[in-house]
Amino acid sequence: MCLLLETIKCVDGNPQNLDFHQERFENARKILFGLKNFELLAEIIKVPEIAQNGLFRCRVLYAEKIEKIEFLPYNFRPIKTLRLVECNTIDYSYKFANRAELENLFAQKGDCDDIIIVKDGLITDSFAANLVFFDGKKWWTPDAPLLKGTKREKLLAEKTISACKIEVPDLQKYIRIGLINAMVEFDSMPIVPIENISF
Repeated sequence: MCLLLETIKCVDGNPQNLDFHQERFENARKILFGLKNFELLAEIIKVPEIAQNGLFRCRVLYAEKIEKIEFLPYNFRPIKTLRLVECNTIDYSYKFANRAELENLFAQKGDCDDIIIVKDGLITDSFAANLVFFDGKKWWTPDAPLLKGTKREKLLAEKTISACKIEVPDLQKYIRIGLINAMVEFDSMPIVPIENISF
């Protein structure tokens, strides 16, 4: 079994959004390993001195046991263009540390900055983010993502975004696309005009 991963935003020594990370951490281990008792991320994550100031990624690698916790500096990657890439066989319903299949799709981005993965005609995710689409009034996220990201779940719970089915022809209904993940806040996410999608 491949290791699983939680990537947790750490700002000035404070891990963010732990409730949603804890829920996914427990659900994955319950379903994949049949576990019933779980550590609390809030108790086991000890932020080292090096990560007490600034923005860091806290990576928790785990399976039946927690294998490693590490802190890495985070740098935003600018995203201005996206390419549609189709793959009907990809399965990333759990956040596995092995992202080889996603990396193979990302390699098809050509001269674009990132990809939009299309599965069975449905818009899903980008390489490392869930997607949100603005129609001029509201933000929508695909109801069939490859991975239900923690930031996506939080924004849905807060009713900041809503979920709906989005097929490739539906893209023309939207004005722009935002990319969200655990490290990116909704009000500072990369935003790409819909016309910057390559088909």
